Amino acid sequence: MGEHPSPGPAVAACAEAERIEELEPEAEERPAAPEDFDPGNTGYISTGKFRSLLESHSSKLDPHKREVLLALADSHADGQICYQDFVNLMSNKRSNSFRQAILQGNRRLCSKALLEEKGLNLSQRLIRHVAYETLPREIDRKWYYDSYTCCPPPWFMITVTLLEVAFFLYNGVSLDQFVLQVTHPRYLKNSLVYHPQLRAQAWRFLTYIFMHAGIEHLGLNVVLQLLVGVPLEMVHGATRIGLVYVAGVVAGSLAVSVADMTAPVVGSSGGVYALVSAHLANIVMNWSGMKCQFKLLRMAVALVCMSMEFGRAVWLRFHPSAYPPCPHPSFVAHLGGVAVGITLGVVVLRNYEQRLQDQSLWWIFVAMYTVFVLFAVFWNIFAYTLLDLKLPPPP
Repeated sequence: MGEHPSPGPAVAACAEAERIEELEPEAEERPAAPEDFDPGNTGYISTGKFRSLLESHSSKLDPHKREVLLALADSHADGQICYQDFVNLMSNKRSNSFRQAILQGNRRLCSKALLEEKGLNLSQRLIRHVAYETLPREIDRKWYYDSYTCCPPPWFMITVTLLEVAFFLYNGVSLDQFVLQVTHPRYLKNSLVYHPQLRAQAWRFLTYIFMHAGIEHLGLNVVLQLLVGVPLEMVHGATRIGLVYVAGVVAGSLAVSVADMTAPVVGSSGGVYALVSAHLANIVMNWSGMKCQFKLLRMAVALVCMSMEFGRAVWLRFHPSAYPPCPHPSFVAHLGGVAVGITLGVVVLRNYEQRLQDQSLWWIFVAMYTVFVLFAVFWNIFAYTLLDLKLPPPP
């Protein structure tokens, strides 16, 4: 996915506006000032001035992109355009006005869908399939294709996965056991595992993701987070996907400390389930717009893998422990991850390339998550003592 080839006509027709620099006059001409377009400082410019600006610089614009911009002028029946929309458009900033321009441009140019274009190489097809499997609207898919440069690559999910595999192999060699490592008497002695007696060591609420119950546990988690997490990160970026993943991980261990207080926690299922549940919920909510092939089959496979992994975790939790009186790891972390996925995760995936700070639902879910974290922290400080709970001895 190295060098990004020039997009076809359908993509160009729906690409973002050229940057403002491409519309600037020649070096000897005076640069256009805001008062040239809005002399009365009303916050609006006339569609006539907008058209004349485009026509005077038509030779510097791709004809398909010029059509999209002209469609914006045609869509305003009141004869004026909000100046801020104009600035956003010319400065390559995504906005609702740009969305409307894309829609108008689609109608006028009768653009084909991305996957219907011919002569695509492997890199182009991969990017297009990622867009179709993660974004519900053709507008967003075309925007993503034109703006994606594979820089930076999806490093977060790949790095986390490599670290999890590396720690598993190290522990496998150290314990001389790869299947059901959690049954080994020295397994819980690792300083990364969350143990209820050692909950004061706060890093354990996060680092437990690098310890897995066995190769069967690691395998399902790695498959899910690579097949789902990497494409999501390619579209939404490492910051957003990392936020959902880490939030799921922390919520998972905190949920165990509240609901299954005597059990340890291992595995990355909290983060994996947050991503997968958010993705599946996004597909269900936008079912008619999701054009990915075999979407029903993909959902079925994801649900089967999640069910198998969750069933394994439930069985292991209630299986007689190999090191009594400490039980086997809890399965409640999975449920904490799902809760994060269908709240914070859905908002993150739904608002592609939009400012989350402007979304009221985002702030509601952030507030709910913050309240839960604070409650769990105080619960860990006071509840264990007040309930006079008998905890298993430290490993």
